[in-house]
Amino acid sequence: MPLQPYDLCVVVDDDADILLAARLLLRDLFAEVMTLSSPQAILELMATRSPDVILLDANFARGATDGAEGFAWLGKMLLRDPDAVVVLITAHGGVQVAVSAMKQGATDFVSKPWSNDRLLATVRTAAALRASRRATTVERGKMTTIATAPSETPLLGHSPAMARVRSLIEKAAPTDANVLILGENGTGKEIVARELHRLSRRAAGVMVSVDLGAISESLFDSELFGHVKGAFTDARTDRIGRLQAADGGTLFLDEVGNLPLHLQPKLLTALEQRQVTPVGANRPVAIHVRVISATNLAPAQLGDEARFRQDLLFRLNTVEIDLPPLRERREDIPVLLRHFLDLYARKYAKPSRVLPPEVLAELIGYAWPGNVRALRHAAERAVILADGERFAASDFPLARGAATASSAGQPGVPATPDLNLDRAERLLVEQALKKHAFNISNAAAELGLTRGTLYRRMEKHGL
Repeated sequence: MPLQPYDLCVVVDDDADILLAARLLLRDLFAEVMTLSSPQAILELMATRSPDVILLDANFARGATDGAEGFAWLGKMLLRDPDAVVVLITAHGGVQVAVSAMKQGATDFVSKPWSNDRLLATVRTAAALRASRRATTVERGKMTTIATAPSETPLLGHSPAMARVRSLIEKAAPTDANVLILGENGTGKEIVARELHRLSRRAAGVMVSVDLGAISESLFDSELFGHVKGAFTDARTDRIGRLQAADGGTLFLDEVGNLPLHLQPKLLTALEQRQVTPVGANRPVAIHVRVISATNLAPAQLGDEARFRQDLLFRLNTVEIDLPPLRERREDIPVLLRHFLDLYARKYAKPSRVLPPEVLAELIGYAWPGNVRALRHAAERAVILADGERFAASDFPLARGAATASSAGQPGVPATPDLNLDRAERLLVEQALKKHAFNISNAAAELGLTRGTLYRRMEKHGL
């Protein structure tokens, strides 16, 4: 006997003949067809099991035709399991009752006496809906786990520049206004996004992050909008997209400036219409999200129609927050350093060391081209490699004394070549990043690397 595609169907009716007929008809579709004469029993069953489909009679009392009992039990079932799939069984001619039941949460209805083909088709569709809801719940759970990963870096700093940023966050967060965060790589744009979410009315929901610069064009639709089973070769199950996963919460679009121009209209349409259509689906799904975006592009680059659609920009930047680079808020470096040094001392079970004034002065005077991210990596390295009770300047991986021009007149090449491959690689990566104002895509192209590879090199060298 072939395996049945679904697990459990429960039929609730006070007519023994109806129960027998339903069980015989549906036994090839479900591994188990359970028949109950009392609706109270289904509530007890739902405490331990989760039926794929429940077939529920609309009336149990003798002579009743208004469906009031069925409505009441339907409400109790949906209260126990909001995703329950209930098909109402109505008396012949009780279509109005069935319509009312669907308004109250029933998935569908069948009329007595039923057509076997009609009943099979209705129950098969209902079971598929239940499977889809379960898959969506699993996917949303996965998204939530990723989305709620805590950050090791709080929003630290008391400089005037950070005071302005905090003021904007406090004003914008309680609203549903879309926010665009500008700033160089490593300045903490995602931290600001998380703070906006934390202080918003959506804080109880999830914040789903999407790195638009890391999603391949071929997977763009599936990743953002989801897909249904069979939409393409590897679509073995239904899968919700990032926009639907963020429903009721916050959607963080990181690196939005790197989204290819020809894909921008798709994002704009979804945000304007507040709905997405999964790949392979026929019907759109409504979404209600608050959008926070971030980019390292300068305002002039964002204003270039050849690079970024202005109608999409207007949709994203109701409020604009410009994060200052670390070199413009050097007074925040001591508190950031202390936080990271203490954090990694605890993480690696290392002793707390003294940071001498002369070392702190050198760290404050450094340009930090990788901003707070680079400072964090430098602190981590120092905690791991330092000896003794005090930190030394050499514990921190700073580019010291590199020449900016060679005797051959080639910018960026040291006069005396450094034959250490690791240091030479760091220097080339740093120069490419500076040349392209820390635009990852352009720097990666000049270096002959993929974006992902460049990110790994930046992590490696503390950039």
